[in-house]
Amino acid sequence: MSIEQELLNRSESQCELCGAGNGLSSFEVAASTTQDVDAHILTCNTCKTQFENPDQVDPNHWRCLNDSMWSTVPAVQVIAWRMLDRLKDEGWPADLLDMLYLDDETLTWAKAGVTEDDDTDTIVHKDSNGATLQAGDTVVLIKDLNVKGAGFTAKRGTAVRNINLPYDDATHIEGKVNGQTIYILTQFVKKN
Repeated sequence: MSIEQELLNRSESQCELCGAGNGLSSFEVAASTTQDVDAHILTCNTCKTQFENPDQVDPNHWRCLNDSMWSTVPAVQVIAWRMLDRLKDEGWPADLLDMLYLDDETLTWAKAGVTEDDDTDTIVHKDSNGATLQAGDTVVLIKDLNVKGAGFTAKRGTAVRNINLPYDDATHIEGKVNGQTIYILTQFVKKN
């Protein structure tokens, strides 16, 4: 039986990451010590493309890891860990990463496939005073901001709680003011 056929049987003809049923193919998980079916996962084109091309990642697509990270297949656990690690600045992936338990061998495999380049390209969000911002922090506006398209002005001193950090832009944060989600320049906030 071919590896792809074994993967189709194991996954019940669904992407082992997001559950999609079309465009499926075998994907070899890097840094595996074996070359058999245990070193592969069945994945859809969307997951495969985004995993191989970090600049094309849609963080919301990877919310599927909330379910697939609990797979009993080590190769699926490894890919889930790597994607959650890559997206951890989004906030919610860091929470899932904290919950994910991998045995020592699987964790070593997961970390072996992470390149050092991922750490050097990490975007750091800093407030107006140079303090590092983390997803979930509370910040305070340091000036009145006219919110375009929403028809209101966010006043200086307004607390913005539970902020999100865009993974591709260190100059912006995302938060809710007056019940609306808005993007705010980091130069106009200070960490609370």
